[in-house]
Amino acid sequence: MAPRAGLTTERLVRAGAEMADESGFEQVTLSALARQFDVKVASLYSHLKSSQDLKTRIALLSLEELADRGAIALAGRAGKDALAAFANVYRDYAREHPGRYAAAQFRLDPEAAAASAGGRHAQMTRAILRGYDLTEPDQTHAVRLLGSVFHGYTSLELAGGFSHSAPDSQESWTWVLDRLDALLRTWPAP
Repeated sequence: MAPRAGLTTERLVRAGAEMADESGFEQVTLSALARQFDVKVASLYSHLKSSQDLKTRIALLSLEELADRGAIALAGRAGKDALAAFANVYRDYAREHPGRYAAAQFRLDPEAAAASAGGRHAQMTRAILRGYDLTEPDQTHAVRLLGSVFHGYTSLELAGGFSHSAPDSQESWTWVLDRLDALLRTWPAP
């Protein structure tokens, strides 16, 4: 079957990413995408294998966008300044693109994961941690700690978890980042 004029894999993936931001990542399917473009699902098969393929490609796009933003935010920064800039990339991206942020958490098969920008995220996190003089295995523990805190806080905030009480969520976010910085500076040496 010949590809439908005007449809490209990139255009479909970007439309799927926008759909994820508007309706939620779980709502993204080939059927929904076909309805958006007013085509039959079969018209999409020359570009995408399945809804799983579409979701994987949206996840890869999201990880790439996050990594690009992270690299820009980290340029010329170190220590607490780098930590806060990197954390804010995740929080800001999740606020601007909630569906894409959810896609960035999508479980990828090992081959897709290896080809993704996920490795760049880990490299940037480790670059930040070099400023805290951590050795292994503490550095790996710290990478996981930061990822857990950034994702956990952001996910709870997006779900409205901090909107019903004082202090303001931004005040708590700043407090959390200050405490992470202090923890990493005083992390016990082996």
